[in-house]
Amino acid sequence: MRSIALTNAHLEELKGKTVIVTGAAGGIGGETARTYHSHGSNVVLADLEQMRSFAEAVMASLSEPSRAMFVPVDILDWAQMTSLFRSTKERFGSVDVVVANAGVMESRPVLESNEVDENGDLKEPAEAYKVIDINLKGTLNTLRLALFHMAKNEPKFPDGSRGSVVLVTSTSGYFGGTGVAAYVSSKHGATGLLRASQVAANKVQIRVNGIAPSFTATRLTENFAKAWYEAGFEHNTPHHVAHVIAQMSVDPSRRGACCLVAGRILREMEHSRTDLLSEWLGDELVQFMNNVGGLLAGMGGLPLPKLPALQQEPRRSSRTSMNQASGLRNSGKASM
Repeated sequence: MRSIALTNAHLEELKGKTVIVTGAAGGIGGETARTYHSHGSNVVLADLEQMRSFAEAVMASLSEPSRAMFVPVDILDWAQMTSLFRSTKERFGSVDVVVANAGVMESRPVLESNEVDENGDLKEPAEAYKVIDINLKGTLNTLRLALFHMAKNEPKFPDGSRGSVVLVTSTSGYFGGTGVAAYVSSKHGATGLLRASQVAANKVQIRVNGIAPSFTATRLTENFAKAWYEAGFEHNTPHHVAHVIAQMSVDPSRRGACCLVAGRILREMEHSRTDLLSEWLGDELVQFMNNVGGLLAGMGGLPLPKLPALQQEPRRSSRTSMNQASGLRNSGKASM
């Protein structure tokens, strides 16, 4: 298993760069905006309109608020996300780093729920759908727009990269023991997105990495924070996680990597997984998978099917907020 040392190496590269942080009105997102700003970056805080006062409080805490901007945005609304990137470039000239931090956790069990309607039929898990939409579809929207805009940049970093993206997933993107079905599923999806993005990102010289925080003290973890602390487990602060995010975004050796952060314990997950494949799966299966990869690469990628079901107009999801009191859609990253 590969350890990661938390250093300040390469952070000087952030000076003058423009960084978009989603879910930036508090928690990990707010501290991430502060961290980038402290290293000389322009920061764009993206969050729901209802979170404006919190985002403005973050900006007021910055030494040079003129290098910061709040953009109200719903990460599931493509038009709003398009406007976010356009307005960032209009204000600061380019988009150099994007941190896809926005996320949410369900407030009630999904698989164990026996809630029924007036006919006695099991109710549709609408909240779970929203969690998956926000954590996975919202992250996909963010990543797709980041790649599109960064591909037009001149090289921005000494290694020739045109930009850098960090996807904030979770330890739940690798483990599922908590049983929080929608959150765990969506975070596994975000880990899959990290892996699936590498071919496209490398073509346009953009580094895409991930970070998988364990328990981090935010609004979304306050219900069990006391028990966690009393147990004496390793834990994160938003500031600590933000520092790791910044480091991952500028380290030229990181491409397709993901750092699991559990307090003082930092482990690289993706390349460690690759290192262990033969031990895990056996040499024969690893060779088979490598051969398949070579075949598909020679074909220019996986030939995609055209299915009738995919030709239909997509069903539009609700834009209502999950929880007005805590602004669950974009803010206060929960990481478990």
